[in-house]
Amino acid sequence: MNNNDVFKKLRVALQLRDDQIVEILELVDFRISKAELGAFFRNTDHPNYMECGDQVLRNFLNALIIHLRGTKEAPKNPQDVINTNREAVKTAPRLQDADNAPRASKAPAKKPAPKKQKGPFAKPKKPEPVVERVKFNNGKNKKG
Repeated sequence: MNNNDVFKKLRVALQLRDDQIVEILELVDFRISKAELGAFFRNTDHPNYMECGDQVLRNFLNALIIHLRGTKEAPKNPQDVINTNREAVKTAPRLQDADNAPRASKAPAKKPAPKKQKGPFAKPKKPEPVVERVKFNNGKNKKG
């Protein structure tokens, strides 16, 4: 298990969003962008995948302690912080379709009825393509 796996599991277990992780890291004066965080959470075979270093994980864990427990001067109850994160995730606006309707309430689309065929063995004609197929060589010569 590498640092990326630990970071992913903490993110899921504590129900943290990227913007919350950025705010948590700023508690220890460690600045990171959402794009860099996204690179940590990608699959290992993705072209934009980035290995999470020890320094990033160490700073996140130190900031997470401050975020959950608070400081000596202003202590917090960790369970209260986790519950507020859970509520923030539930009330966060969800992505919507082009119709501005929530995805969860949208009924599944029905398939159109099949078209009637003229004969017992008639098959529908395939539409002709608008553009003919062209093979691009990307500027490479075939001569080798």
